[in-house]
Amino acid sequence: MAQNNSGSSKGTFLWVILFVAIAFAMAYWRGARQGRNNNHNNRKQPTEQNDRNQQDNIAPNTNTNSTNLNYLPVGNGNELVQHIGYTLSYSEQYEQAEWVAYVLTKDMFVGGQAKRNDNFRPDGAVKTRSATPDDYRGSGYDRGHMCPASDMSYDERAMDETFLMSNMSPQVRNFNGGIWRELEENVKDWARRHQKIYVVTGPILKPGLRFIGKANKVSIPEAYYKVILDANLKEAIAYIMPNEVSEKPINDYVTTIDEVEKRTNINFFPKLLTPAQETSLESKYDTNYWPISEKRYQIRLREWNRR
Repeated sequence: MAQNNSGSSKGTFLWVILFVAIAFAMAYWRGARQGRNNNHNNRKQPTEQNDRNQQDNIAPNTNTNSTNLNYLPVGNGNELVQHIGYTLSYSEQYEQAEWVAYVLTKDMFVGGQAKRNDNFRPDGAVKTRSATPDDYRGSGYDRGHMCPASDMSYDERAMDETFLMSNMSPQVRNFNGGIWRELEENVKDWARRHQKIYVVTGPILKPGLRFIGKANKVSIPEAYYKVILDANLKEAIAYIMPNEVSEKPINDYVTTIDEVEKRTNINFFPKLLTPAQETSLESKYDTNYWPISEKRYQIRLREWNRR
């Protein structure tokens, strides 16, 4: 009996050892498999995760409190991207924004001004990827701001984001630094004068435009528009300017919002204006309500056009 009990105990012990070994092996296998799955998922998801992070990190639009974007236009079904101070509709076909919209107020020019850093870089918030600084390098064209850096100088990060390439369009140098600059400076004057204005600006895009860049073909617009609406919804004005140096006064290029809509296929302020207001405001303009600085015009002729 003693011998049999010893053999039985040894057999039981061996079975216990075997069972523990199998359990350990199965646990190890499950852990290794889970690790491989996690690694696979981590490799698969960076773009999706970055997109979510990008959305989470979008700060409230200071100018609109992020809850009232009813001034945005309706364009051609392109990707909408919101930054701190402005919102844009990015056209992958033309590798630039079809429109950039923002609010400009008198208070934004009170107090200290952020320092310009010229940090031109791709816009990581554009899912299809934006143009890059390399696309402009050696082209002879300026990286022309649609939302001017100086309009966002009230906040360091807001200004920094104006240097994202999604906010750029290829502009002739003495157009960018000439009449386009003059118009931008007058827009600031109007914000100070009228307290608050809505601004929408962009290129006039169409098939067959020449382009710059190799990795990304960035279309070269032949003209640009700027649409301005007083926040009290009583007056509006628009401009269409050819992408070239000009000696003409700014108001030689004044037009109606209706005409810009016709040229761009963009509907401006559809959620902000009633049909009656649209009919009234978008079909006319009053340049007396939007005075132009004659002094600035003379500076452009003497200096800016001759850089």
